[in-house]
Amino acid sequence: MLVHISVKNFAVVKQLQVDLVEGMTAITGETGAGKSIAIDALSLCLGDRADAASVRKGAEKAEIVAHFDVSHLKLAKSWLEENELEQEDNKDECFIRRLISQEGRSKAFINGVAVSLNQLKALGQYLVSIHGQNAHHQLLKTDNQRRLVDIFAEHSSLIDAVASACKALKEKQSQLSELQEAQQQRNDRKQLLSYQVAELDEFSIAENEFSELEIEHKRLSNSQTLLEQAQMSFYLLYEGDEFNALSAIRSCIDNLADMQEHDPLLGPIVEVLNEASIQVEEASQELRQYCEQLEIDPMRLQQVEQRYASSMDFARKHNVKPEALYDKHMELAAEYATLIQQENSLGELEEECLRLASDYKKHAEALHLSRQKSATLLAKKIEAHIRDMNMPHAKVEIEVNSILDAKPSAHGTDQVSIKVATNPGQAADSLDKVVSGGELSRIGLAIQVITASGNHIPTMIFDEVDTGISGPTASIVGRLLRKLGERSQVMCVTHLPQVAAHGHNQIFVTKLTDGDSTETRMLQLTENERVNEIARLLAGDKLTDTAIANARDLLKL
Repeated sequence: MLVHISVKNFAVVKQLQVDLVEGMTAITGETGAGKSIAIDALSLCLGDRADAASVRKGAEKAEIVAHFDVSHLKLAKSWLEENELEQEDNKDECFIRRLISQEGRSKAFINGVAVSLNQLKALGQYLVSIHGQNAHHQLLKTDNQRRLVDIFAEHSSLIDAVASACKALKEKQSQLSELQEAQQQRNDRKQLLSYQVAELDEFSIAENEFSELEIEHKRLSNSQTLLEQAQMSFYLLYEGDEFNALSAIRSCIDNLADMQEHDPLLGPIVEVLNEASIQVEEASQELRQYCEQLEIDPMRLQQVEQRYASSMDFARKHNVKPEALYDKHMELAAEYATLIQQENSLGELEEECLRLASDYKKHAEALHLSRQKSATLLAKKIEAHIRDMNMPHAKVEIEVNSILDAKPSAHGTDQVSIKVATNPGQAADSLDKVVSGGELSRIGLAIQVITASGNHIPTMIFDEVDTGISGPTASIVGRLLRKLGERSQVMCVTHLPQVAAHGHNQIFVTKLTDGDSTETRMLQLTENERVNEIARLLAGDKLTDTAIANARDLLKL
């Protein structure tokens, strides 16, 4: 609940300190005195946008501090904990501070930590609900009528199930739509790839095959020359009758070996020649084997040339180097397989969307039934309350219609409509066609009282929501607000004595001026001061004994 609010240099307020308590607090004062100042200031603490006009003339900045007791507010405490904004020394308290400069710049703090306006709004929804003078007009919107039925029904688990099912369905539908939109393009690509992959599959080039073809092609196309040169080299190294290299080396070894005893320096040379002799002999043997194995095969050469040429043609066709043809084949085959898989996925997604649509429908139907049941009970309660508020012939119906062809949404497929008949024999119709402004206010207040327990908001502020109401009806409205104040902290700005008298507490707003500047003050009234203020509301500025007696009667003193 709101414990204290401090306002400094805001609008016409120079300095204002207001302590607030549980129950219903009536806020009264003369017209133009600034009864809504504290509410406007509190709205800034809850994330409303500020401008330079908010700063009191002549001041550098405006400052508003709101102090809340969150000891019994689980949602608010959880939010503070999740955002690491709770006070370490006292987690049951929360301080919100807002600063506005002369230039209109603003800073916000929660428990001393700088925060954004979005964070203020996120926390504010768990702390305070403000109902302005035109708040009841929100009842005319069907979305708000549906929300009120949901609040009264307290079936958040059903709403969550519908929202979750809707999210899952829309995600799958989005994936399906993307695949379906690209279907023709995918089919064209698949047809091309089918031909290309089949052609490359038939050609079936192996990895590194082109490099091996190049080597084999060179060997086969030069096989005759290779054989002739290899045979000639073998003859010169080993088989020549008149001269060969191996015989020459061995002769040198024999001659120099005999001379080693005359000069030891010849020893290393003889060793080198011995090694050369061994290597020449090994090379000669390998040349012999090479000549024996070397084939001159025109048919094989023709085959290699054909495959080599085909490889070059395929490479040009796919705009790659011949060496990369194998990789290109694998790439196209993988793409083709992916397209086939996407086709399969399309069918699977269609089946999944049907399953999720059925799941969504099941949850939406359960929510629909719950809404229908709750709507009937809520209509009876609203009817009973507004009949007490000088609408004795009122009849209330709440229709919950499921729209069969409605697109899936997080709140289901229902259209909720509150219909009212205010006179006997009159058919019930939508609020905007039947009720007056005062009647709408009474219906709105009745709904606020009935749904208060489902709102889970500890502090409710009503800013002249009793506009258009007077006489006995005002007294009934006052009783309703007092009843609401027994469950929540209620603050009500009012000009009606019948409403103010039902408050557990009363604050008087006054405006002081010295001719150059104006200042608004808020005073907590004592019991006797309340009598005088209620009497003023009844009779005007001139208090009479009759007005005071009436005020005491209203206050049950």
